[in-house]
Amino acid sequence: MVNQKKVLMVLAPLDFQEREYQIPRTILENAGFRITVATKGATTAKASSGKTISVDQELTEVKTDEFEAIVFVGGPGTTIYFNDQTALSLAKEAYQKNKVIGAICIAPSILANAGILKDKKATCFSSEVENLQDKGATYTGDPVTVDGKIVTANGPSAAEEFGKKILETLEKS
Repeated sequence: MVNQKKVLMVLAPLDFQEREYQIPRTILENAGFRITVATKGATTAKASSGKTISVDQELTEVKTDEFEAIVFVGGPGTTIYFNDQTALSLAKEAYQKNKVIGAICIAPSILANAGILKDKKATCFSSEVENLQDKGATYTGDPVTVDGKIVTANGPSAAEEFGKKILETLEKS
């Protein structure tokens, strides 16, 4: 039953992108998914816009089996996860367990650094193109790219399509 299904959204504790969080969250909640917000080392996360969000779970305590999808939200603060072993392990484990994985803006670099974009099509914010390609991804340049159960997007203007594609991918799985 869809209302039993949960999606984890990973935010940077400081300077996440509010639209990339709020729009996909609303789309998924309207479809009956329960959202859990996780971050590293904080009980609240602050968007670059200044808005504060309550955090449900510490990133180190996340169990991938509890979620249908893991979504990494972008924004300037997301670089905190680029080389974070907990975030990279979470992405790898979700991939190995065939979960839906989303990443928007600069967050696809988390997936690339975790090694799960090798031989996959992906998109991202322009600053991360080289990193994705260096890690074996095929950069599409599209606002949103879906390759199997991996959904990537290039930034806040793609947040609505990103949310819809995550939902479509969840409904197919």
